[in-house]
Amino acid sequence: MLTLTLSVLLAAAKHAAPANAIDKITTAYLDVKNALAASNGALAETKAKDLLAALSADPAKGLKPDQQKLLNSYLDKLKFDSRNISETTAIEHQREHFTSLSKNLYEVLKGLKLNTITIYMDYCPMKKAYWLSETAAIKNPYYSDKMMATCGSAKATLPPAK
Repeated sequence: MLTLTLSVLLAAAKHAAPANAIDKITTAYLDVKNALAASNGALAETKAKDLLAALSADPAKGLKPDQQKLLNSYLDKLKFDSRNISETTAIEHQREHFTSLSKNLYEVLKGLKLNTITIYMDYCPMKKAYWLSETAAIKNPYYSDKMMATCGSAKATLPPAK
């Protein structure tokens, strides 16, 4: 009985480790998104540094080979955009990189199926750009918190992994 319990716990821990790394990336991304939605370039810069650190901490460790391949195919692009956002407080420049960061992270999360929360892929028709959100409520990161903050709609939903 002890062996069976230990096996179950080890299997759960194996699944939790990769999900935990993906959760850190997702949370850091959402922090960047929320800073941009609040038009706070300084906070977006800081949160992008957290995202870059999460992306640089070997997030593929513990993933299945096909998951590792998927993540590794996007990792350099995700780091590039995170680094560019983290090196400036110029919000328009940050938002330019946020567009491709969002597109690439969506592909990763969609393929890995490890997210532990519901993720919404939202779209801004004025900017013709997507972003990811943790809530169904629209908080547009491409426009200031006062101008068109709720412009957009959800286009897809990634349910939590089971």
